[in-house]
Order: sequence, then C-alpha cells, then structure tokens
Amino acid sequence: MDFSQIFGTFKEALVITSFVLMILLIVEYIHVQTRGSWEAYFQQRGWVQILFAGLLGATPGCIGAFTVVSLYTHGITGFAALVTTMIATFGDEAFVVLAMLPGTGLLLIAVTFIIGVTVGFIILIFEKRKGIPVYRPRGHLVIHEEENEPCRCLSMETLRENLRGISFARAILLTGFSLFFLFLLTGDIGPERWNWVKVTFTILLSATLFILATVPEHFIQEHLWRHVIRKHLWRIFFWTWGTFLVLLLLEHFFHVEDWVRNNTAYMMLLAILVGIIPESGPHMVFITLFAQGHIPFSVLLANSIVQDGHGMLPLLAESRRAFIRVKLINMLVGALVGYVLMLLGG
Repeated sequence: MDFSQIFGTFKEALVITSFVLMILLIVEYIHVQTRGSWEAYFQQRGWVQILFAGLLGATPGCIGAFTVVSLYTHGITGFAALVTTMIATFGDEAFVVLAMLPGTGLLLIAVTFIIGVTVGFIILIFEKRKGIPVYRPRGHLVIHEEENEPCRCLSMETLRENLRGISFARAILLTGFSLFFLFLLTGDIGPERWNWVKVTFTILLSATLFILATVPEHFIQEHLWRHVIRKHLWRIFFWTWGTFLVLLLLEHFFHVEDWVRNNTAYMMLLAILVGIIPESGPHMVFITLFAQGHIPFSVLLANSIVQDGHGMLPLLAESRRAFIRVKLINMLVGALVGYVLMLLGG
C-alpha cells in the first residue's frame, strides 16, 4: 500500500461526495421552484417509486444507486424503493460482465431488476398492512417565506447582480465546482475516457453551475450552504473515504480474491458474504470464475443481488440502521434465490 493508492481512495470519495451533493442541490432547487409539488406526487405513489428505483438500479455503475440514496435521505422515496435499487444494481461489475459476457450481463441486469421490483412491492405491501407510510419526511426540504416570490433565475440582470456582489459562500461553491468540472474534463477526476458516466457528470455539473450562478442569495445561504454543505458534505465525504481506507487496509493484509478461489466448496456462502463489502474489486473474481466455468450462474446471481458496488456508501453517512437493514434483506434474498436456483441446476 502506497501514497498513490491512498490518494486514489481520496479521489473516489471526492467524486462520490460531489455527485451526491449535486443531486441534493438539484433536488433542493426543483423543490423550491415547483413549491414542493413534484415530490408530493412522487412521495405518495409507492409503485412509481419502485419502478423508478428499479430502472435506476438497472443502469450499469453506481450513479443510479447514488441518486436513489440521495432521494431517500431527503424523504422523497421510501425504504421499499431503496431496497429495490440495491438489489437491482451490482455496481461497476455491470460494465465488466457486459464487456466479457454480454449475454450474461444483460440476463443479470434483467433478472436483478425483476427480483428487485418484486421484493420492493412485497415490502410496500407489508408496510401498507402495518400502516407504515410510503415515505418518511425528514425535514430536509422546506420552503421559506423569502421564496414566496418566483425566482428570476433566467434573467441576465439577476446573473450580473449575483456576480457583481458575489458572497463568500457563492464564490467558494462556484470555484469548487468549476475546478471539479475542469479536472473532470481533463480526466484527472472521474472516468478518463468519455462514456455515459462522464456525460452524466458533465450535465449535472453544468446544471449545478447554472443554479449556483443564478439563484438568489437566500437560496445559497439557507438551502445550499447551511443545509446541503454543512449537514451533508463532511459527513458523506469522511464516511466514504474512511470506508475506502479501511477496505484498502483489509485488502492489503487479507486477499479476498485468493480466499475465494481457494474455497470453492463454500462458493455460494462466500458469494453472499463478499457481497456485503461496499467495494467493486472483490466481486470481480466471481465474474472471472463464472467466465472460466468454475462456478454456476446461481452463485454469480447471488453475489450480484447482495452487492451494490459503492452505491450504499453515502447511506452510511446518513443512516447506519438503514444500511444494515438493506444489507440483511439483500443477503436473505440473495441466499434464497441463489440456493433455489442451485437446487434447480442453475
């Protein structure tokens, strides 16, 4: 383990934190601009949440998972949608398996989506019978009296006023996200090559810079600085980076890949246990072993159900209890589906 590896974990944590903060910022902006009408529709319709969460989870990579975690922490989606996403997603491994085994990759995405949506609806039905609300408001999204008047955000006059008398908070935010945008374009942060992930980041960063430059000062101070930055930024970053550092230490002293390869008799159990790790690397061994014909599809599927790449890391900063509940449900579903499919010869 050297400095480059530690710095690599720092950059990964920075990218994840920045993405989550951009989602939170955009959610706050839409909430204020629509006076809370859009999420009111979304919050009361659990089936819409589940289908939406399943589709986001089915997208390769962790972006969909990060988005649903952000919506969950803001009380826009419920627990059922959160579980749906984390079953449907299997992180960056989706890119690998699609490249190595396209047919298997598409099958995995389809099957985990169906299982995720099914489990989501089961949880939703259970919650309704127990009288549990579809979502739990967390007090994050509010409308202040100063925002009764519509924002003149598309006015060049407003833009000039904001930049002419720019506040410290707005200057820091614009500078920080502008530098992040620059490093993203040069490949120093995020994907080195242009792909849909880099395009998504570019779109979100453009929207973020527009919001920061055009919204009133009240929005900058109350919604972005005091709420999003002070309440979420450091907690998400340090929990994410801390987790990466712990995993780096564990991988340095304890080689999961070798352990898995040397214990093929316990492969199903290992697939489920390794799925707990909120990291992409250790799970690659199951794709490799499946491609080499050493494990059945049932083991690969069980691991894909339980693991979610980096998708759950931001949730650690917001709710360790929710993190544990989701992982336990995913492990139960992964074990049930995996062992049943294995008994059927799959």
